[in-house]
Amino acid sequence: MPLTLSELSEAVLATQYAVRGPIVAKAQELERSGRKIIYCNIGNPQSLGQKPLSYMRQVLALAECPNLAQKAPGAFPDDVKETVKTILTGSKFGLGAYSDSKGLKFVREAVASFIAKRDSDPVLKVESDPEHIYLTDGASKGVQAALRLLIASERDGIMIPIPQYPLYSATITLYGGLQVGYYLDESAGWSLSRKNLDEAYRRASTSGTRVRALCVINPGNPTGSLLSRDNIAMVIAFAREHSLSILADEVYQENVYSEGDAFVSFARVLAELDEKEVSLFSFHSCSKGFLGECGQRGGYMEVRNIPSEVLAQITKLQSVSLCANLPGQILVYLMVKPPRPGDPSWEPYDKERRGILAELARRAKFLAEGLNRIPGYSCQPIAGAMYAFPTIQLPAGKTDENYCMALLEDTGICVVPGTGFGQAAGTAHFRTTILPPADQIEEVVKKIAEFHGAWR
Repeated sequence: MPLTLSELSEAVLATQYAVRGPIVAKAQELERSGRKIIYCNIGNPQSLGQKPLSYMRQVLALAECPNLAQKAPGAFPDDVKETVKTILTGSKFGLGAYSDSKGLKFVREAVASFIAKRDSDPVLKVESDPEHIYLTDGASKGVQAALRLLIASERDGIMIPIPQYPLYSATITLYGGLQVGYYLDESAGWSLSRKNLDEAYRRASTSGTRVRALCVINPGNPTGSLLSRDNIAMVIAFAREHSLSILADEVYQENVYSEGDAFVSFARVLAELDEKEVSLFSFHSCSKGFLGECGQRGGYMEVRNIPSEVLAQITKLQSVSLCANLPGQILVYLMVKPPRPGDPSWEPYDKERRGILAELARRAKFLAEGLNRIPGYSCQPIAGAMYAFPTIQLPAGKTDENYCMALLEDTGICVVPGTGFGQAAGTAHFRTTILPPADQIEEVVKKIAEFHGAWR
């Protein structure tokens, strides 16, 4: 007899991932029939027209095929050739061989230098240990590794924001743990509230859940929020009080749009507080920021305040998959060690980088302002990341799933219902990206306004 659903584990059947759920399946069906679809459901920049950075692709091409330098003299700048030489020397066998399970050592050393430079200032020196860095197939694999480590029994709970990115709810379900949702404060720009953290922890503990860790997404997905230094310090104090580990999803750290705002890492604040009792797992990725290299699957996980015997277990788990893919590891290297001023590739690299970030900032402002002009909509400012998560007023008896499916069928705009991310009872939202080109963003806002005014 062939395999049947009844033979699968309950955890697999219960796992949901809304970002690629039934509305996206319907969008693909409509597209196959000839309909124009604007995909606003996922943060996939290059699928929506963002061009890859020239420097990254030049290095990857030459690293994959070194004899191109002889076949096409003058096609590659000198700093690209030098970088490829470093990569091939450091990898020993090129990009077609396994690396160490933690990832290529010279890449981990570059990541450690990047973190130290990012988080240090003349007063505070923040150090990072390459042996506490793991190169992963995108940040998602790092998150899954941390959750696999932390969920030891069916009583173990992980605190996740509501709304959250469904990687967390899906993975917790798959690994047999419990979700402990804490609500973000929408009225305060989707910030974290100590009151809401306390309430979520109390509710879980009272029900017999052993809370193990707290997940924070900063800048926020799906909310587009940005946490302040004081908000981060409050989270660390809460984690210390309850002996929780922190999972800091910081993949959008380059995507900060509000003038005067700046990304602050959990590692930086942990060092400021000289906190040694809170274990921290931090994640970064090549998929977001200004690179948008989602398909290359490059990322890293840095761990702090983790004893050596636990580090050994993380390394063991990584070794089960042998290693992260090598092109992704190289992209991590290029992300944390880009061209420097004065290098032949610097000016085009800097121009492309600034152009992408400036355009994203413009779209973020336009989208939030456009949605707020629609009667029945309320959208917090998009301070960071790549998304808006507006509140929508719906007629009695209608759901956000009904709304998003009707929006797709009527306009061809594909967004994800707020139900897939979690939301306060009695509210309705959807998540949309800011990634479509400017003319499509204008089309999206116009069509949503027309649809919302007519839909009942």
